[in-house]
Amino acid sequence: MTDAVTHTGEEPATGGRRRGRDRADRADRGPRLPEQRPFRQPQMRLNHAEILSADELESIHEASLTILERIGMEFLCPESRRIVREAGADVDEATNRVRFPRELIERAITTAPSEFTLHSWNPAHDLRIGGNWMAFGTVASAPHYIDRNGVRKTGDREGFRDLLKLAQMLDTVHHVPGYPVEPVDIHASIRHLEASWDILTLTDKGLHCYSLGRQRNIDAIEMMRIARGVDLDTLRREPSVITIVNTNSPLRLDVPMAQGMIEFALNNQPVVVTPFTLAGAMAPITLAGALAQQNAEALAGIAFVQLVNPGAPVMYGGFTSNVDMQSGAPAFGTPEYVRTAMITGQLCRRYGVPYRSSNACAANALDAQAAYESVFSLWGAVMGGANFLMHGAGWMEGGLHASLDKMVLDADLLQMVSAILDPLDVSADTLAIDTIDEVGPGGHFFGTAHTQARFRDAFYRPLLSDWRNYEAWVEAGSPTADQKAHSLSDRFLAAYEPPAMDPDRKAELREFVDRRVADGGVPVDY
Repeated sequence: MTDAVTHTGEEPATGGRRRGRDRADRADRGPRLPEQRPFRQPQMRLNHAEILSADELESIHEASLTILERIGMEFLCPESRRIVREAGADVDEATNRVRFPRELIERAITTAPSEFTLHSWNPAHDLRIGGNWMAFGTVASAPHYIDRNGVRKTGDREGFRDLLKLAQMLDTVHHVPGYPVEPVDIHASIRHLEASWDILTLTDKGLHCYSLGRQRNIDAIEMMRIARGVDLDTLRREPSVITIVNTNSPLRLDVPMAQGMIEFALNNQPVVVTPFTLAGAMAPITLAGALAQQNAEALAGIAFVQLVNPGAPVMYGGFTSNVDMQSGAPAFGTPEYVRTAMITGQLCRRYGVPYRSSNACAANALDAQAAYESVFSLWGAVMGGANFLMHGAGWMEGGLHASLDKMVLDADLLQMVSAILDPLDVSADTLAIDTIDEVGPGGHFFGTAHTQARFRDAFYRPLLSDWRNYEAWVEAGSPTADQKAHSLSDRFLAAYEPPAMDPDRKAELREFVDRRVADGGVPVDY
């Protein structure tokens, strides 16, 4: 694989925009924006959580292979059944049931790459996926959103664009892995064209395509090719568009998703295979059973991609959580979610494939529940070794709405995760023996030259936390975290400036969208 940018050292080059100067200039026109950590991928430097023993992990693996061999999965797309039949699977055309010999699955998944580069049209925002790298994405696919006035609305283009603009302004957000909210006021036949135009022109943080039939995938690949200014062969060497494919749990892969997987695999673009396994609803109520089913569906999807094109980039998506058995509503940030996220990481390391997880919560308001469920979700994802974090910023209500203010709160959490994973400088200078000698017993370090030279950048500075004492906090109006998040989201949006795409590429991209819109986009059922 040929990368457009050569990465050296510990982290990818940040390059690009003069963020500090731009923000200093904008500060003259309004309230100063808070300092952020620069756009940079964190790396996992801690020991991964190992919830299961090697024997227990192998039991889940073997159970998954038994499920695929004895029970099988429904592959509803005739083309997908032909591909797996030719590879040696047992296909029942009367029922669409595919049963996979275990050796077929184990052989096929060995060609999946353990790491690859996901390219943006802005090379400074290329991402390493796999290994110890982590990449954080926005919320995706919510049907509703909370607008600037705090009103819950059905997704529309205005809200969609606001969420994209805020994502562009938050440096800890690395990717836009889907529509942050579904812009339903754009007709479904052309939505993918106009929404992809917005993502590519309002942000420079990658592109996602929904696999809802082959043509949408073809269009997204061509739009990214134009935005990058490369030919199709280069795009195929340099993966640039991702798609998330949810199996229809339990044990079914539908026609549009399979068509998208085939198109992406043939063009060497990454497919994220993510079973939607909620224990007690679409999967067994026991975590071991739910994980065995998740793993079976994920392995079938990964193997299918490799059968289409050995070596095509693919990710294992983990999304197993539980439901509230009283209401049937999905629950996130639970002990069950944390454990399954960590165990899924173990499975991904066993197979040597990149791991996708999520920062999810079920809260309806930006309150303590939203914060603690997200912290626990992040704990599971990070300690599980997730390489690609979906719904990293802005997810609420179990995915039913996106929130600008929650995006700011999550950005703070993601920055803290990055800070925790920073390497610790242990050197003669940081051990500070001479400074300790200078202060001696009973003194303080506020006024030392060592402190004075470092105090501005020594510690993480949060976006939302208020560290004033009670009296000073009351005098300031007793601001709460949700109020501060709302204020910051407004300020970030007011300061937004679009990324500078080459004018010729932008014009060519618009011409392509207009031509495809005039053609009618893609057929729909209504």
